[in-house]
Amino acid sequence: MKRGFIVLIALFFGIVQAFGQISHKEEQALVDLYNATNGSEWNNTWDLNAPVATWKGVTVKEDRVVGLKLFRNNLQGTIPQSIHKLKHLESLNLAFNRLEGNIPETICKLTELKKLNLEMNLLGGELPQKIGKLTQLESLVLFNNLITGEIPESIGELHNLKELNVSSNKLVGRIPDELGLLSKLESLGLFENTLVGFIPSEIGNLVALKELVIANNQLMGDIPKEFGQLVNLQVLQLQNNKFNSFKSLDFINSKEILVFDFDGKEPGFKFRDINAAKTGVAETEFEEDKEN
Repeated sequence: MKRGFIVLIALFFGIVQAFGQISHKEEQALVDLYNATNGSEWNNTWDLNAPVATWKGVTVKEDRVVGLKLFRNNLQGTIPQSIHKLKHLESLNLAFNRLEGNIPETICKLTELKKLNLEMNLLGGELPQKIGKLTQLESLVLFNNLITGEIPESIGELHNLKELNVSSNKLVGRIPDELGLLSKLESLGLFENTLVGFIPSEIGNLVALKELVIANNQLMGDIPKEFGQLVNLQVLQLQNNKFNSFKSLDFINSKEILVFDFDGKEPGFKFRDINAAKTGVAETEFEEDKEN
């Protein structure tokens, strides 16, 4: 009898350890999100009486919530201010839902965040001005929302960023020079906004860039000669702007151009294939669909 009791105790503690004991603040932040987004109507809802580690889309590691993926889960409502209490989050994916309201400024306190996916929602308001605080961020994907205002200059502080896509929003103003500080950036999507002015020459500093999609804006002037430094480009889309000249495109050294769209005559460099039907938004959406 005594041995059986000991076995039961060991089994109980094994179950507790497997489920993890996250902090009350983190659990409450998850409950706040559930309540703010009509959780009872989610496609995969949560049993709030069950251990947090069993909740669909929640990843717990060492008793901390490090991942939250509620992609295509019928979230309807707003992102609560208390989201910052999930302070150990490394990945936040709330894409392809019906989220409204602003992206809360408190999200900028998630300093361990590496991936932020909020695309294909109804989010409005301006981008958080302190977004540069997310210094660990590698991927920021916000396309197809209703985001207004200008791109914050602090975005240039995201030195680990590899992917930035704010296409198909209502952004205005100029492309900030500070984007040229993102030396690790491989994909930049600014497609279909109302951006104006000249392309900053600093974009030429993004030598790791593979995709540059800035079509369907109100950009003007000449293509910077610094584009010749973008030797890794595979996708370049410039069409439906107000550029004066595309002459600088002749100096692009990349031999890997797969998708190329612009409004001028064919440039002097050679590429393997032109596919005018593709867009940066379609490309990104496809990739997001494949995400684990």
